[in-house]
Amino acid sequence: MPRKFLRNVLPDQDKLNQNAFLRRYAHRFMHPNLWHLNRHSVAGGVAAGAVGGMIPGPLQIITAALLALGFRVNLPVAVFTTFYTNPLTIGPLYWVAVQIGGFVTGRRGTDRMPPMPSWSDHTWFEWGRAMCDWTLSLGVPLLVGLPLLTALLAVGGYLAVKLFWRVHVLWQLRGRSRRRRPVEG
Repeated sequence: MPRKFLRNVLPDQDKLNQNAFLRRYAHRFMHPNLWHLNRHSVAGGVAAGAVGGMIPGPLQIITAALLALGFRVNLPVAVFTTFYTNPLTIGPLYWVAVQIGGFVTGRRGTDRMPPMPSWSDHTWFEWGRAMCDWTLSLGVPLLVGLPLLTALLAVGGYLAVKLFWRVHVLWQLRGRSRRRRPVEG
C-alpha cells in the first residue's frame, strides 16, 4: 500500500490535538494502532468504515470512529471509508440489501423501491421521520438484508485490502530483486 500517499492525505495526531473539541479526548486517540499504516490496521479500518457507512444519517462517522477505537484499527481510514455511501449510492445499496433479504427469507423483495424522501421538502426532523417510514415500507427483506450486506461489504473490504497490500508488497519485492541482480554482459 502506498504509505507515503496515505501519510500525506490522512491527519496526524498533532492536528487532532490542535482541534479544541478533540483535545479533551486526546488520550483516547493515543493508541498507536489507531494511526499505524500496516495491512492489518488499514484492512480493519476499511471494515469498520464499511459497517459505519451503512448506518443512516450523521451517525456514520461516529459509528466508524467508535468501531476503530474499540477494535484498535486505523481511525482515519475507518472514517474516510464511510464516504462510500452518499445520496447517489444509498438507494442502490438498499435495493441490493432488499434483494439479499428477499432471497434469504424467501420473501420476494420489491422490484421497485418507493421513492426516497427529498431533502428539500422537509426539515431535518421531518426528513428523519420520512426516512424511517421509507425504510419500514421496505419491510422484512430490508431488515434481514441490510446486516447481511453490511457484513459482506466489511468482509469483502477487509479481504480486498489484505489482497491488494500483499500484491503490492510482492510487486515491490520483485522489483527490488530485479534492481539488485547483477547485470550480465
